[in-house]
Amino acid sequence: MLTDAAIRKIGLRDKPFKVSDMHGLYLLVNPNGARYWRWNFSHRGKRQTLSLGVYPEVSLKEAREKRTDASKLLERGTNPSTHKKLARALALNGGTSFGEVAQEWLAKLEAEGRSKATMEKMRWLLRYAEPLIGERPIGELTAPEVLAVLRTVEVKGRYESARRLRTTCGSIMRYAIATGRAQRDVTADLQGALITPKVTHRAAITDPGGVGELLRALWGYEGQPAVEIALKVGIHTFVRPGELRHAEWTEFDPDLAIWTIPAEKMKMGREHRVPLSTQVMDLLEALYPITGHSKYLFPSIRDPRRPMSENTVNAALRRLGYDKTQMTGHGFRATASTLLNESRKWHPDAIERQLAHVESNDVRRAYLRGEHWNERVKMMQYWSDYLDQLRAAEKVIKARFGRR
Repeated sequence: MLTDAAIRKIGLRDKPFKVSDMHGLYLLVNPNGARYWRWNFSHRGKRQTLSLGVYPEVSLKEAREKRTDASKLLERGTNPSTHKKLARALALNGGTSFGEVAQEWLAKLEAEGRSKATMEKMRWLLRYAEPLIGERPIGELTAPEVLAVLRTVEVKGRYESARRLRTTCGSIMRYAIATGRAQRDVTADLQGALITPKVTHRAAITDPGGVGELLRALWGYEGQPAVEIALKVGIHTFVRPGELRHAEWTEFDPDLAIWTIPAEKMKMGREHRVPLSTQVMDLLEALYPITGHSKYLFPSIRDPRRPMSENTVNAALRRLGYDKTQMTGHGFRATASTLLNESRKWHPDAIERQLAHVESNDVRRAYLRGEHWNERVKMMQYWSDYLDQLRAAEKVIKARFGRR
């Protein structure tokens, strides 16, 4: 147990060392005598460290008080480290440049629990803006200046990215208005100024006969066993490709037959549960002896500490003879959505919830608090059984007409 007297008696060593208190609080002592308060905590399954100040400027008592405050934030589901960054940004009132306000806005989104993937996309988009308007006072920005940024994206043929960047810049402008650093959102003046991208839906097979042929091809795959199982689990669960390749063994409950995908891995930043059919459970049982030693269900062949490449599933489909205009890993979702809706056996909201889509209408979303869980459990078993029927259809036809 740390006391002020004990801290004063701490001698120096050749390497940094820790002197621990209770509940994760410790003093990090460097060889030069500098002493830093740190607190270890876990948020959403990840171990993190929060800086609480420098001793003796921050006393032991003050460090414990800061730890208590951070613990209360954690109990409410807020990451104390992210909250600290946001508080610092707001306390500084971040300056008035577009780049500074953008960083404040990003910190706000992170504190609200936006997924890692979403944050990476936002930062990637804003890299286009930084060279041209990053240092410009946000209250002095004009529509032509923002348009010049968007044109640097548009000339590369990335029309949809340009539109998303315009939306992102608009959100930052409105945040600046709310915090008193701008008077109006100049991106509103850019309506109709950008090229409208042609909508192209991801390739997917949606007719039962074609799905049956696809399934027979999947079950005849002769590549890596783990990739074969990834293809099968993908079409049975119709999760997003990123959620599939990042799946971890610890997310699966074999007793309840549920796969719980953490919020930080989901596109919409909400935890998602996938009921597992008996067919999927059998696939996982077959997969465990192959990749059970790894963190991931589908690890990279080159480095088992990393998930398989985002191109692996699509490459496997190409190997089976399906080009990108016919079928993609993401297309499994369209296949399931189309056939489940056409069956008219399931409530559309249950299908949408299983696809992890979020209702865009705020009023309607407020009333859709139920997850249709029981219906989804039945639906996912029905889907797996239906896929088995489609896969076996050719055998039935051949037997009926005596073909060999």
